[in-house]
Amino acid sequence: MHSISLGPTGSDISRLVYGVWRLADSADSTPSATLRKIHACLDQGITTFDHADIYGDYRCEQLFGDALRAEPALRQQLQTITKCGIMLQSPAYPARRVKHYDTSAAHIRASVDTSLQRIGVDRIDLLLLHRPDPFMDHVETGRCLDALVASGKVRSVGVSNFQPWDCDLLQSAMQTRLAVNQIELSLLAQSPFTNGQLAYHQQRQQPVMAWSPLGGGALFGDSAAAQRVRPALQRHADQHGVGLDAVAVAWLLAHPARIVPVVGTHNMNRIAALGDAFKVPLDRESWFELATLAAGVEVP
Repeated sequence: MHSISLGPTGSDISRLVYGVWRLADSADSTPSATLRKIHACLDQGITTFDHADIYGDYRCEQLFGDALRAEPALRQQLQTITKCGIMLQSPAYPARRVKHYDTSAAHIRASVDTSLQRIGVDRIDLLLLHRPDPFMDHVETGRCLDALVASGKVRSVGVSNFQPWDCDLLQSAMQTRLAVNQIELSLLAQSPFTNGQLAYHQQRQQPVMAWSPLGGGALFGDSAAAQRVRPALQRHADQHGVGLDAVAVAWLLAHPARIVPVVGTHNMNRIAALGDAFKVPLDRESWFELATLAAGVEVP
């Protein structure tokens, strides 16, 4: 499987990333069950795993780390992404009165240390700020991110769900180059292709990670958009002997912006077939056909 470079000081990440946000929801979240998922990913070249401190109500990092502690050699075979900045109301933090964001240096440092301990790794390969924080002191936050990279605790830093102006504000206070932006992007969430968000990162040669590349499963539901596009997805799936989900992911992979889909499922058969997306070549007209059907309108 191809990889994506995060720059001269960053790790290479696999072109598909496995998202662990539902790990705590699995019927079996034991270390052995998690290890089966990890190995199924590694067997097809998916070496990068996407976390956040809040996933599973603050439990997913620990569950993943328990698996790595059961098989420590795996730490050298994978790359770890995690996010911080969202403060959930949770039994784990009963004193919090309201969900909010915290991009202060003190919180980011504490979150990084906690994630390192939970996952059981010496360094986070890519740290993302999970959401734009309207109360952010960009100078304080930027200096903190630079210091984390300099310390070796974090190899690269990036953002998630940021608009171009949010990126510019933070980058203006940093020496380290922001490596990626992780945004919602799929056949059912196409606005970044035309609102300037994707163009911003293409101009800067920054990869974009796509969360919810299957529209949270809505692509296979009963919505009008899903029903319009599904026959065309099925035609490509039948032609290449893959599932509908592989075609939807292939649609993102085909774009020249080097989009990195973040995929996640508990079904072992589906995990084993994640790499099928690379079996589906889509030419320009096929790409626009799928985009048009999902959007319900032709291009101007």
